[in-house]
Amino acid sequence: MHEIRKFIDTISPMNNSDWDFFSSKLQEVKFKKNTTLLQIGKVENYLSFISKGIIRLYIPRVESDLTFGFLFDNEFVTAYDSLLTQSPSEYQIETLTETILWKISNKDLQEVYEKTNNGNIIGRKMAENMFLIKSKRELSLLSRTAEERYLDLFSDRPNLLQQIPLKYIASYIGVTPQALSRIRKRIT
Repeated sequence: MHEIRKFIDTISPMNNSDWDFFSSKLQEVKFKKNTTLLQIGKVENYLSFISKGIIRLYIPRVESDLTFGFLFDNEFVTAYDSLLTQSPSEYQIETLTETILWKISNKDLQEVYEKTNNGNIIGRKMAENMFLIKSKRELSLLSRTAEERYLDLFSDRPNLLQQIPLKYIASYIGVTPQALSRIRKRIT
């Protein structure tokens, strides 16, 4: 739980009583590799902090899934659009490694926003950060070549190469595994 406090304090430090209130709402949950955290069509009810692990966000397809996000240690994970609207998710979330999460329910999160001094500030800054990540990804898909997206991905997140199957990386940058193989041969 120390990791969450440290992370939140970088956004907007919480006083001890607010932290005690917030942390009392958190639940630690452990998952095995390849566990589905949220199925398509289900409503997201949690915001989770990744204490340890790698998580993938994707749209399941018969031929090959469409991966659009990876999340790592010390990041938050949620189907944010489903959480906000309380409508069924249009994508799935799964663990790629053994994972430890600290979860807070949407109901408890709303209570933290209402009853703490800076809960709303933290929530707003997290939403802004999610928007910036999404915007950067969309602009990259529209304006960069597949090779540039691949190189950008590893300059931003060098730990991806060793820990994530290449078929998911290929899907994330918008190419087939065969095209990714050709890109990798060209740049090595």
